[in-house]
Amino acid sequence: MPIMNDQTIIQHTTKWLEKAVIGLNLCPFAKAPHAKKQIRIAISHAKHLDAFLEDLDSEIQRLLNTPAEELETTLLVHPTLFPDFLLFNDVLDFADQAIADNQAEGIIQIAPFHPQFQFADSEADDISNYTNRSPYPTLHLIREDSIAKAVQAFPDPSLIFERNIKTLEEMGHEGWAKLGISGCPYHKEKT
Repeated sequence: MPIMNDQTIIQHTTKWLEKAVIGLNLCPFAKAPHAKKQIRIAISHAKHLDAFLEDLDSEIQRLLNTPAEELETTLLVHPTLFPDFLLFNDVLDFADQAIADNQAEGIIQIAPFHPQFQFADSEADDISNYTNRSPYPTLHLIREDSIAKAVQAFPDPSLIFERNIKTLEEMGHEGWAKLGISGCPYHKEKT
């Protein structure tokens, strides 16, 4: 697997954020913090799970100790540690425990993204999975206050998911591939 520098990883992640998350309006709450440069993209170089969880602890603490006006949200990216989605999915239990260990329950929540993300009871190539597909395994640390404010502007968040599925179904795999947002060496696009 080729080694990529942090700048390349940040560029791929930013391109995904701008073209998919914001560009397709998959998350209607992402545009403003991105425009205000309040989204941190942190790259982990941990060699094993324990070190990755230490990086997660650090990013949780950074978010807890930085005003939202300076830092709204964090994307913690690890380009190589979790090539298998099922392994990455298992890590989410540890990530949730990290939230509890850092006394951040009710303050921060985590949303997972992965190049091979797959919802339960869906086929691997189902286009709906692409709502949570990113160039690299990524944990999105989200302030719950920010979610609450955003929900006031968009009162039925379940409609966001339904709209996202419809958008992706209309564009299909070919349309997604045209976004050109892959980057991860084990990320395979369906064409």
